[in-house]
Amino acid sequence: MKKGKVFVLALLVMVMIVPSLWAQGAQEAGTDGKVVVKTMAYGDNSNQEGVNWVRIVNSFEKENPDIDIDYEMLYDEAYHQKVVARLAAGDVPDLAYMGADARWGLPWKEAGQQFDHTEFLDPDYYDLNLIPPMDMNGEIYEIPLGTSNITTVLFMNTRLMDELGLSAPETYEDMVAMVPVARKAGIEVLTIDGADGWAWGSCLMSAVVARMSGDPQWVSKAVAGEYSFDDKVMIDSLSFLNRMVDDGVLLEKSVLVDYGANVSNYNNEKALFMVQGQWVAGGIENPEVANATKMIAWPTLPGEKPGLEGSVAAAIQVGYGLTKQGASDPEVRDAALKFLRYFFSHAETTQRLRDGAIVAPILKDFEVPSDLPSIVKEKVALAQRAPNTDVIDAFLSGDANEALNTGMQKIVSGQSTPEEVAMQVESLVQR
Repeated sequence: MKKGKVFVLALLVMVMIVPSLWAQGAQEAGTDGKVVVKTMAYGDNSNQEGVNWVRIVNSFEKENPDIDIDYEMLYDEAYHQKVVARLAAGDVPDLAYMGADARWGLPWKEAGQQFDHTEFLDPDYYDLNLIPPMDMNGEIYEIPLGTSNITTVLFMNTRLMDELGLSAPETYEDMVAMVPVARKAGIEVLTIDGADGWAWGSCLMSAVVARMSGDPQWVSKAVAGEYSFDDKVMIDSLSFLNRMVDDGVLLEKSVLVDYGANVSNYNNEKALFMVQGQWVAGGIENPEVANATKMIAWPTLPGEKPGLEGSVAAAIQVGYGLTKQGASDPEVRDAALKFLRYFFSHAETTQRLRDGAIVAPILKDFEVPSDLPSIVKEKVALAQRAPNTDVIDAFLSGDANEALNTGMQKIVSGQSTPEEVAMQVESLVQR
């Protein structure tokens, strides 16, 4: 009799518990049969990126009531810390803001959560020629917000060039020929923020070493050990700095010019060209100068190998990508891809272009709105035509990168030689 009562009591407990567990499981899978896409988003409620994310998600979910974009949104260092913590705990999101370099891509790679999107990208919607490969076999681990971030731009004042009877250079020697003309007018040929060590690597040498080697991935391969930073290629590339100083194209005093002074020099027409990354376009506040600015790649350099004419160094743009875990469930994968297509709509992409959040769109046959400022159109045109090469500090980091940047300052100011700098960098890479 007692056994019977115990059995009945156990049965009643099971009847009460099982529905509760089922309900909990249903909630985790998505209420009302929704497909839940667990997402790590980038931004916060006070910045444009975060505000736009919330707006897009709300609009998408309204149009797609069967999909729930269940996101956690963080910004800056808090985001990176949470990525590491979640991956370490095995709490892997389905979709996340990520990239392909050490900062934005390495945690996902080390966790084995990078997913190749290539076969799932519609070539009639995305221009696949504008999405660079992110690994050795051409994998695409995220859909970038836009084309790669161009770091080695020559900003050219066409109005000033016309006044002095000059035309766009096709070779470095054409720039040398401008030196006496510029000096007579009391201006410089070239201005660079040489007091900022990073500018030498990101905005100049990244393009030079690729051209000199003929290998767009020379830097990443050197970091991986396929080349050495004291190879002749690097020494020749660093020697180009000496040549520019000797030719008068670059002034020795440029090592004293900071970012603000560099932009100011160009704004005030104290130089024909400014060296910087594409992002500085928004800092050209003189409307006459901005409207007269052409954004170009470096002309053909002395000693450069064929095949990379007109190339620029560019870092792959961050974006959103599925994780391996998210892609393992076809329903979640398809829901996430549907959301990403919505996220990358023409209207949203145009807004990012206007805001300066991207260099150029990756959408197929994107038509640039006619009312955009001319300098924004310049960015788009350069991004769509110029072959991309490695950016040094996307692969070389720490003491080695610092030694290279400060070493270039010393070469320009006559305190060190290309050979000495190259050997120091290589010794730090090997350490």
